[in-house]
Amino acid sequence: MKARIRKGDTVEVISGRFEDKGKRGEVTKVLPKQARIVVQNVNIRKKHQQQVETRGRALSAGIIEFEASIAISNVMLVCPVCNEPSRIGILRDGKEVQRVCKKCKAEFD
Repeated sequence: MKARIRKGDTVEVISGRFEDKGKRGEVTKVLPKQARIVVQNVNIRKKHQQQVETRGRALSAGIIEFEASIAISNVMLVCPVCNEPSRIGILRDGKEVQRVCKKCKAEFD
C-alpha cells in the first residue's frame, strides 16, 4: 500500500480512543506495509521494563512511556493553508506527483 501521509506531516486524529480524538501531531514514522503511522504525543502507552543486562551494561528498569502506532485510516492530513483536516488529491505532471488539498486546492511540499 502506498501511504499518502509522509514523515513530518501534521495530522489530526479523527477516530479511535476518546483521549486521542481531535489531537494534532507530527508524523514521526510511517509503516506502509502495516498501514499504520506513529504520531507525536498521540496513543501514549506505558511499558513496565525489567532491568536487563547485556554485554556488561545494565539498562534501567521502570515504566517507559512511548507512542504506539495507529491506523492510517484514523487520521486526516491537516492542510497548511486552510489549517483544516482534509482529504488528499494527487496531481501528476509527467513523472512528478504532487499532493493537493481537496478543499482549497493548495499543494503540499
